[in-house]
Amino acid sequence: MSTPTPPNLSHDLSPSLSPSLSGASWLKEPDTQKIMQTLGQDAVRVVGGCVRDALRGLDVTDIDMATTHPPEDVRDKLTAAGFKVIPTGIAHGTVTVVASERHYEITTLREDIETDGRHAKVRFGQDWQADAERRDFTVNALYADCDGTVFDPLAACGTSGLADLEEQVVRFIGNPDTRIAEDYLRVLRFFRFSAHLQSDAPDDASLKACARAATQKEGLLALSGERLAQEIFKLLAHPNAPQALELMQQAGLLPFIFPFMPAMDVQNNRLASLIDIQATQFFEADTLLRLAALCPDNKAVVNQLSEKLRLSKKQTQRLTGALDASHQPVCYMSARDMRRMLYVLGREAFIDRCFLIWAMDEKTNNAVQWRALIAMATSWAKPDFPLTGAMMKTAGVPEGPEMGRVSAEVERWWIDSDFTDDMFSIIERLKAVVQATIL
Repeated sequence: MSTPTPPNLSHDLSPSLSPSLSGASWLKEPDTQKIMQTLGQDAVRVVGGCVRDALRGLDVTDIDMATTHPPEDVRDKLTAAGFKVIPTGIAHGTVTVVASERHYEITTLREDIETDGRHAKVRFGQDWQADAERRDFTVNALYADCDGTVFDPLAACGTSGLADLEEQVVRFIGNPDTRIAEDYLRVLRFFRFSAHLQSDAPDDASLKACARAATQKEGLLALSGERLAQEIFKLLAHPNAPQALELMQQAGLLPFIFPFMPAMDVQNNRLASLIDIQATQFFEADTLLRLAALCPDNKAVVNQLSEKLRLSKKQTQRLTGALDASHQPVCYMSARDMRRMLYVLGREAFIDRCFLIWAMDEKTNNAVQWRALIAMATSWAKPDFPLTGAMMKTAGVPEGPEMGRVSAEVERWWIDSDFTDDMFSIIERLKAVVQATIL
């Protein structure tokens, strides 16, 4: 069967977006060109997010390609060309190519023939339009060849990814209910891409379909915690995440993500303020801290959230420290009080608490003090408690539980003394504790 040539609608694209990717540096990279030339100019195209983002002038990191070659042929051709090829999903038509600068995912054109909302049975094909029609959103069904010519196969069925990209509209391809039923994660992806494109008003038909999906609990509840977490973190990376979360709440979707119901009028405002602080004060866009902003200051919710989203032990521990309401730093605290709290909480948890409380501070003029406090905490080095077991034995402390009790008692005094390095004073305190509680 001959390969249909998808229509090129680049001439219909508004001048505000470039109709070609010929100037994209990532497309001109030697590895990118070598892969595409090896597979054949008419048999492979870059597709999806890399095309979408490049047309908007954004940086591109991940490069996906689509090809008419069967996956085994892709593997053999590129291996012969000197590339390392990993069969990451070869049964579904996908291989990963490891090159010197980056990795590439290459997937054979395919059509879904059966799906259960999470997994699809596919057959490989040669039809670019059929491949486009099985994707999620119109703006993700854009292709480009090795010369940068942009193709919009959906134009043949009355819609256009290029036009939607120009209008900043995220729209499901074809029937939105059908697209969602193929993979319920597309509900979350709809809100993430809407935030990404910063559209003023989401597509009404797509939004209503997402709300209908919220009533079909089996599909959403079947999504794994890992996939949910991946989408949530990607959403939280965008400055428009609070607006997207409000729309998700209105659609009834948040109960499928959070094991507790966030007080959106409070928590979402804290998230919006935190995002503003990180952007305007030139801090890292920390998505885990943004997730913490959506949670109440209650360590009890952390284990629930961790189990729901399958968070790592390290992520869970960090959330626990960030949401520990027993510690409340203030921007005007003394350096001594700061050091005491830093020692007890640890630097990461202390700084996280500062950010979360800063985000709720209504006095914008306090930003200078919060910045100074975080800067001091960042440069702080935790001192080592100098009391040793040998010192305690010499002072008459018996081995066993008494060692830990006496050490903790002396350490509390040492913290209150602002971590004195006067060993004579430390020994004298040890003797006083031993005299009063042991001898």
